[in-house]
Amino acid sequence: MLPARLLAFVFVVAALSCPSYGQRANYDEAKVPEFHLPDPLVLPEGGRVASAREWEEKGRPATLKLIEREMYGRMPVGKPAGFEVVLDRETSDALGGKAVRREYLVSFAEDKGPRVRMLLYLPNGAKGPVPAFLGLNFRGNQCLEKDPWITPELGYVVGSRKGEDRRAKAEAMRGSAAGRWPVEMILEQGFALATACCGNIDPDFHDGWKNGVHPLFTEGDPAPDEWGTVSAWAWGLSRLLDALDGIKEVNAEEVAVIVHSRLGKTSLWAGATDPRFKVVISNNSGCGGAALSKRAYGETVGRINRSFPHWFNGNFKKYNEKEEALPFDQHQLIALIAPRAVYVASATEDRWADPTGEFLSVLHAQPVYDLYQKKSLGVIESPAPGQSVGTVTGYHLRAGKHDVTPEDWKHYLTFVKRNLQKAGK
Repeated sequence: MLPARLLAFVFVVAALSCPSYGQRANYDEAKVPEFHLPDPLVLPEGGRVASAREWEEKGRPATLKLIEREMYGRMPVGKPAGFEVVLDRETSDALGGKAVRREYLVSFAEDKGPRVRMLLYLPNGAKGPVPAFLGLNFRGNQCLEKDPWITPELGYVVGSRKGEDRRAKAEAMRGSAAGRWPVEMILEQGFALATACCGNIDPDFHDGWKNGVHPLFTEGDPAPDEWGTVSAWAWGLSRLLDALDGIKEVNAEEVAVIVHSRLGKTSLWAGATDPRFKVVISNNSGCGGAALSKRAYGETVGRINRSFPHWFNGNFKKYNEKEEALPFDQHQLIALIAPRAVYVASATEDRWADPTGEFLSVLHAQPVYDLYQKKSLGVIESPAPGQSVGTVTGYHLRAGKHDVTPEDWKHYLTFVKRNLQKAGK
């Protein structure tokens, strides 16, 4: 029998070598495991999709159900009975007279649940309804501009801490995300821009489903196949699209959904579940977003489920350190958006999000786009930093860190204008 000290040492070594005990992320392509990507055209019951019609009747519903059940979770369908949109504030001389700026209060249920404040910019002098970008922000609408007119977010935001002075923090954050939301650039191209704080829809912590929109539809913990927070955010984006649909200055049939990081995961799921989004943009979304899970590169399924157990449904935890067992991968998520336009962006220094895996997801979604005779990326290898590729599906790799920059937005504006019928100037 081994001495007690040696036994303890062996246990510690074994524990440290176990992925569930904080194993270092893999950033070595040579150590990416061999994996098999499911063919997006093969039906679960057997057989192969051969046409766009067959995809819509059989392939898409089966794929959507699979990913919903095993990862993102079931969401409520459509607008709730108590849905209401109220114009709260308006100014016609925002940004030196370039824009109309409004704040709407969006309620999901009568006299209960969260009330989301949606910030909307409209270009002054526009002729007729304009196309729009819609996205969620992390820390309140006031982060887009320093203008004190914008109502500060005093509720939960990503990064909130107990006991902090939320008003002081909100005021300090004014204009802090201006680089991520280049409002004037967007307006100059003829687009509206709408945003709301994600924490208003559902807080970004495991709260036992007691806050946000979950209690409106779910009693207690959701079942293993029911929605997590990413699905709640996606559902919220659809409700904000409902709100835009009631605003005459906005062409709600020409809306691009765009979000970053954990919210970039959200934009893909929103685009997959709601075909009204005509263009879907995911920025640096990584694991659970655009990156292939089976590569186990950077952030992995186990890592994300342990760090953020509330993001996905209970069933997804079956695949912690078992990515090879996943019956799908994220290229099939992107395929669900077809034939609509989808764009994925990565950053060279954002290895945690696996840029190669993000590119490969777009590449391997192409068989479904081929059914609709939609053009491919035009390349089979990731482009050089700064180069945007693709027509209906698109991708670029930006030099730099995990972020959204005006450089990213230049690519997005070009792509969206190409893929919306009545887009921009």
